[in-house]
Amino acid sequence: MQLRFVGCGDAFGSGGRLNTCFHVTGREANFLIDCGASALPALKRFEIDRNAIDLVLITHFHGDHFAGLPFFLLDAQFSRRTRPLTIAGPQWIETRLAQVMEALFEHSSKTKQRFELSVIELQPEQSRSFGAVTVTPYGVVHGESGGPFLGYRVEAEGRTLAYSADTEWTETLIPLAHGADLFIAEAYMYEKVVKNHLSLKTLEQHLPAIGAKRLVLTHMSDDVLSRLEDIAHLAAEDGMMLVI
Repeated sequence: MQLRFVGCGDAFGSGGRLNTCFHVTGREANFLIDCGASALPALKRFEIDRNAIDLVLITHFHGDHFAGLPFFLLDAQFSRRTRPLTIAGPQWIETRLAQVMEALFEHSSKTKQRFELSVIELQPEQSRSFGAVTVTPYGVVHGESGGPFLGYRVEAEGRTLAYSADTEWTETLIPLAHGADLFIAEAYMYEKVVKNHLSLKTLEQHLPAIGAKRLVLTHMSDDVLSRLEDIAHLAAEDGMMLVI
């Protein structure tokens, strides 16, 4: 499978990076993880066929991970998409999706789509299959509002991809990413511990227990971006492609 970082930035666009959106493709799999506010122009910039995407997995309802969906769905409607689409995420995703669509484009949540749209709630540690893709959500810790908050372990075509989402350190990251072929982990701060976010130094303490085969850092603040030359781990960049 192939992963493209459509966007890997934080909520503040640190380093000029776009909001979080990852595109994963394989022989059968074609899905997004998160759809931040800048996702649609980024997908077009990288010439990604939006109408071939079958599934969008949402980790939480903060705008830099979720607010691109109204634009994505409007684009699908006006480009006359016919392929079914599934959007899956935390509890209350259907309600929150309708709210953000109405906030950005009034009446859009009530428009009948030209294509079959399924919006599905995921529960922590309950695996769910979507065609060739099996998703196991894990609860993570990212504050009081904008949740519930989920990280994902995704298995498809013989490969395992794990994504921490936005979170402070929590022991659920160990089973989430244990032995994964690729672990995408937030490294918001370099060393300083801040509430609701993960620092690189904290993450490094737990990497032996996690035992992922490869690690790539994402959602980095200026604190981390300014030190990239001294960091041994691979750091995501917008547009970067990896083979899983």
